Amino acid sequence: MMQTTCLSRRRMPGFTLIEMIVVITITAIISAVVAVFLRAPIQGYFDASRRADLTDTADAAVRRVSRELHLALPNSVHISSDTHSIEFIQTRTGGRYRSSTGTSTADNILDFSDPSDSSFELLGPALDLKSGDQIVVYNLGIPGADAYEGKNRKVLAAAGVGTTTTVQFVPAGAPFPLDSPNHSFQVVDTPVSYIYDAAAKTLSRYWGYDILPYASTWPSPGPLGAGLQSAVLARNVSNCVFNYDVSAAGGALARNGLVTIRITVGDTSESVTLTSEVHVSNVP
Repeated sequence: MMQTTCLSRRRMPGFTLIEMIVVITITAIISAVVAVFLRAPIQGYFDASRRADLTDTADAAVRRVSRELHLALPNSVHISSDTHSIEFIQTRTGGRYRSSTGTSTADNILDFSDPSDSSFELLGPALDLKSGDQIVVYNLGIPGADAYEGKNRKVLAAAGVGTTTTVQFVPAGAPFPLDSPNHSFQVVDTPVSYIYDAAAKTLSRYWGYDILPYASTWPSPGPLGAGLQSAVLARNVSNCVFNYDVSAAGGALARNGLVTIRITVGDTSESVTLTSEVHVSNVP
C-alpha cells in the first residue's frame, strides 16, 4: 500500500526550478531580440509624428500670416529693425468714388479742394460699413500720403454705418491730399502685427489698436489703445524672421512687394523650418 502511494506521488505533473529558470531565460532572450528589431520602427514612428506636429504648427502660422498679407492696405507693410515683427493695416473692403458730376447736379463727388467735404457717392454696389471703419484714399506710404500719419485717412461718420451707396466721414479740417488715378479707396479696420518673442518662444498676433505713426510706438503695441487684443499663433518657436523687399521692383513706390517669412518651430533636439514668400500688391 505504501509503495503504491509513493509511485503516485512521483507521477504527479509539475516542473522543476531548473526548468523554470530555463523558460525565463529563453523568454528574456526572445524579448530582447524582439525589442531590438522593434525599437527602430517605433522610434521612427514617434519621430515622424513629432515632426508632423512641428510642421503643422509652422505651416498654420505661415498660412495665417500669408492670408492676411493679401488683404493688407497697399504700402502699409513694414518690418521691425530686428526683422522679428511685421505690421500692416488691414482692409475690409473698398470701391470707387465719384470724382465728377454726371447728368445730375445732385451727384455727390469727393471734393479734394473742399476741407468741409464729408461724403461721396459710390460708383458701384453698396458697401456694408461698420462702426470703427476708416476711409483711405491713395496710400503711397510716403509723407503726405501715409495712412499711419493720417492725412489721407478719415474716420467713418456715425451716420454712415450700415449698407449704403454714400460714404460719410468726419472731415477733420482738411480734405484728402491726393486724388487716386483710378478713383479708388479702401475701407480699413485696425493695424495687425505679428511679433516674435524670443524669450517666450511664441509668435503672437496683435490687433484692435490705434493707427499711429509706427516709428514711435511699434513693435510694442501694449499701450496703443483700449481695444488692443492679442492671441498666440504658435508656440515653441525658436526663430522667426520677416523680410520685405520692394527695392527690386522700384523702391518705395513699387507696384508690388515681396514678403519672405521664415519660421523655425522646435527645440535643440529637433526642429522644423519653413520658408514662404508672399507677393503684396502696392497699387493704391
